[in-house]
Amino acid sequence: MGHRPGRDDRISTHCGLVARAFGADGIIYTFDDPKMREKLLDVVERFGGPFEVVMGADWRSVIKDWVRRGGEVIHLTMYGVPLPEIIDEIRRSKRDKLVVIGAEKVPGEVYRLATYNVSVTNQPHSEVAALAVFLDWLFEGREFYREFKGARLKIVPNPRGKTVINIRR
Repeated sequence: MGHRPGRDDRISTHCGLVARAFGADGIIYTFDDPKMREKLLDVVERFGGPFEVVMGADWRSVIKDWVRRGGEVIHLTMYGVPLPEIIDEIRRSKRDKLVVIGAEKVPGEVYRLATYNVSVTNQPHSEVAALAVFLDWLFEGREFYREFKGARLKIVPNPRGKTVINIRR
């Protein structure tokens, strides 16, 4: 939620990259930036997916529709229930999850609409960090072993350098 053009371009892009790398199925932005969408989809094309990028969504409609269809909303904030105290309940739930992060002050309505308000520490920090920490805890580190479909490039762990394999289709 939220985006200050010029100021948040890199942060908003990194939220998309983190969401994809850490196991999310997609990202929904509340602003429209065709260049950012193109950059993220280029990563999906090169390193695989699936991963959807939606731009220009109305946050209120997205949240209400998500809940109406039976999903749950997890709002990451520094004011909620500490992640270690709630993560098991969130993992046990089989409902589709919408994770909400904000670039600027999040309206109070989000706190009321969310199924869970989850704190990733009780200190100011980055939405990129909150998203990464939450997804890592949610997926219990499985993102390290995830295979991405349709990848043209694959990074191979290497303790002394960079190894990238060009996968031929």
